[in-house]
Amino acid sequence: MEKHKCGWCIGDDMYEAYHDQEWGVPVYDDQTLFEFLILETMQAGLSWITILKKRQNYFNALDQFDIHKIAAYDQAKQDELLLNAGIIRNKLKVKSIITNAQLFLEIQKEHGSFSKFMWDYVDGKPIKNKWKNYKDTPANTAISDQISKDLKKRGFKFVGSTIIYAFMQATGMVNDHEVNCHRYEEV
Repeated sequence: MEKHKCGWCIGDDMYEAYHDQEWGVPVYDDQTLFEFLILETMQAGLSWITILKKRQNYFNALDQFDIHKIAAYDQAKQDELLLNAGIIRNKLKVKSIITNAQLFLEIQKEHGSFSKFMWDYVDGKPIKNKWKNYKDTPANTAISDQISKDLKKRGFKFVGSTIIYAFMQATGMVNDHEVNCHRYEEV
């Protein structure tokens, strides 16, 4: 018997695998949080599946999401990235990767970890929602509004409330699996 899954992932093997293995699983590791922050910011104005299909390309192009290397990228590296057909070649988004890496490192110094900074917004544990249909989930919440505002104040780019809420969903800060999804209780 097939297990029930959230409706948004049905029909694409990559999407379903991502849903079954990663989406909504609480992430406390700064390296993984950084990867998701970059990928979610690249999603701005695009579909998540578009970014998911380019994930390996980003991994390769961005030195395996090495925060320190990315924070030190110079103009030559930016130009190289803008020629890379495997990623989104938007000048502002490419620049934001570097800016956000630099600011990520500042948060690590200030708070001990980016994980602590982010998870403090939800008191260190996932918010467990009870959606019957994924279409009922909000695009943003008061918490994502606050995180977005705080990150923007620090200088982060492409961190609107909707992007931050998607980040929260992806990294398990919020459990938005449908209540009858096989992953709802697992995460």
